[in-house]
Amino acid sequence: MNRRKFFKSSAVAGISLPAIVASSCNTTEVKSAGLTPTEKVSDDFELNEITIDALQQKMQQGTHSSKLITEMYLQRIAAIDREGPALHAVIEINPEALAIAEAMDQERKAGKIRGPLHGIPVLIKDNIDTGDQMMTTAGSLAMEGNKAGKDAFIVAQLRAAGAVLLGKTNLSEWANFRSTRSSSGWSSRGGQTKNPCVLDRNPCGSSSGSGAAVAANLCAVAVGTETDGSVIAPASFCGVVGIKPTVGLCSRSGIIPISKTQDTAGPMTRTVRDAAILLGVLTGADPNDPVTQESTGKTHPDYTVFLNADALKGKTIGVEKRAMKGHEGVVDLYKAAIETLKQQGATIVEVELLNQYKDLGDAEFDVMLYEFKDGLNRYLSAANAKVKSLADVIAFNKNNADKAMPYFKQELLEMSESKGDISSKEYAEALKKSQSSRKIIDDMMGKLKLDAICGVSIGLPHPTDPVNGDANTGFYFCPPAAMAGYPHITVPMGKVHELPAGLSFIAGAYREPELLAMAYAYEQASKHREAPKFLKTL
Repeated sequence: MNRRKFFKSSAVAGISLPAIVASSCNTTEVKSAGLTPTEKVSDDFELNEITIDALQQKMQQGTHSSKLITEMYLQRIAAIDREGPALHAVIEINPEALAIAEAMDQERKAGKIRGPLHGIPVLIKDNIDTGDQMMTTAGSLAMEGNKAGKDAFIVAQLRAAGAVLLGKTNLSEWANFRSTRSSSGWSSRGGQTKNPCVLDRNPCGSSSGSGAAVAANLCAVAVGTETDGSVIAPASFCGVVGIKPTVGLCSRSGIIPISKTQDTAGPMTRTVRDAAILLGVLTGADPNDPVTQESTGKTHPDYTVFLNADALKGKTIGVEKRAMKGHEGVVDLYKAAIETLKQQGATIVEVELLNQYKDLGDAEFDVMLYEFKDGLNRYLSAANAKVKSLADVIAFNKNNADKAMPYFKQELLEMSESKGDISSKEYAEALKKSQSSRKIIDDMMGKLKLDAICGVSIGLPHPTDPVNGDANTGFYFCPPAAMAGYPHITVPMGKVHELPAGLSFIAGAYREPELLAMAYAYEQASKHREAPKFLKTL
C-alpha cells in the first residue's frame, strides 16, 4: 500500500547472497564511491534493457543459455545491489535459481518450450510464498524463518511457465501498512531500497524492490503487489511499466494480505509488451481464492495479441483535470502526454474524477484496518512463522524495538489490532461506502463514452527520509482504481531533472486488453523509458 493518500507526511541491513554469487561477480562493475553529484555511473551490462523476446532469441540461437543469463543477473545483483550503488532491491537470492535454469535448458534441448517465460529470470516480492528454501517475511524481522510449505498460486503459475525464480525483492515492511510516517522501501529485514535513477531519492512503496530491480536491470521482469498504489507508484518513481490488474484476475492465495477486497499481484517490467506477457502467466482461477472465479472466461493466456501501435485512434480518453495544476515540470510532462494521445488519434475530454473520491478515503482506510487484522491472522495461523497473530507481531516489535523499529513505530498495526472482526456493522458500512467507487468510474465512463481515464500516476520521487517519512508529491491517481478493484496501468511519461513520472490509464473491470493496447500505443509513440544513471544525488 502507498500511505500517501492517507497521511500527507509521510545501519542498512545486509542482504545474504550465496557464495556462488559473491565469488563470481567479475563481469559487471558499477562504482559509486567518489562520485560528484551529477556524475554518471559507467554501466555496460550486456543485458541492459533487454526484453523477454530478445532473451528468447538469444536462447533459441544458442548464444546464451538460461543458466548463463541467470548467472549474469546474479552477478549484476552482487555488483550493484549489494556493492557499488548498493540498491538493496533484492532481499534474498534463490539458491535453486541456477538449478532451475539448467533444467529449463535441458528441456529446451529436448525440444520442449513451455512458453515465452521459459528460462526467463523473474524476481518476486517478499510477501509472496515460495515452497522452497527462500523465506517469506514481508520484510519483517518478526517473520524471519518463515518458509512456506507450498508455492503461492501465482508462483506455481510462474514455475509451470518455465520462469526461473531468481529471488525475492525488498519492500516497505508489511507492504507499507505499519506506520503513519514510514519511509517507503524500508524494511527491518532488508534495509532501505534506493531509487536507481537518483540514489538519494525514494523508490516509493510498497513494491519498492520490484520497481527498483526492474529499473536497474537486475532481472528480466518482476512481480509486485498492490492494495492502493503499491505497484503503480514505485513503477512511476523508478521509470518502469506497472500493471495493477482487476482484483480477481490474479490469485492472492499464498500472499501475505492487507485487504481481501483490494489486494492483487501485478507485473512490473520495462516495456508494455513484457508486462502483457507476464500478466498472461499470472492469471487464472484458483479454488483457494474465490474472487478469481469471477474472472472465468475473462482472462487471456496471451495479452500480447491486443497490443496495437494504432490503438489510440478513435478512442475517447478522459484526462484528470486536477493534474493540470501543481509542479510545473510534472504538469508540462502531462500536457505533452495529452498532446501525444491527440496526435495518435484520441479525442480528449477533461474530467474531474479525483474530486469524487475525497470523501471515500476514510472508509477505505477502515476497510483495510479490519481486513488486515482478519487476513493476517488467517495467514499466520497456518504459516511456519514464529509469530502466529497480529498481536504477536506487535509484541515482537516492541520487544525488539532497537532493530525492528529504529526510525518509526507501528501505529497502523496497533490501529488494526484494536478493530473488531469483519462481521461488525462498522466494517460493513465502510466496505459499502468504499466500493461505491465502482459506480463513480462506471457512470463517468458511460456518460462520457470514455474508453479510458488518464492521470499523473504520482509526482516526482522525493528524497528518502527515514526519520520524517515520505513526502507528499502533490499528485496521486491510484485511489479510484484501487478502491474499485479496477485495472490500472502506468507507463513512463518522461523525466524532470532525471526524476521519472508516469502516465496512468484506468478503466472498468477486466478491461486489461483495451488498457494494454492504449498504453502500448502511447509507449510506442513516446518512448520515454530510459535506463537509470545511478546518480548519487541531483
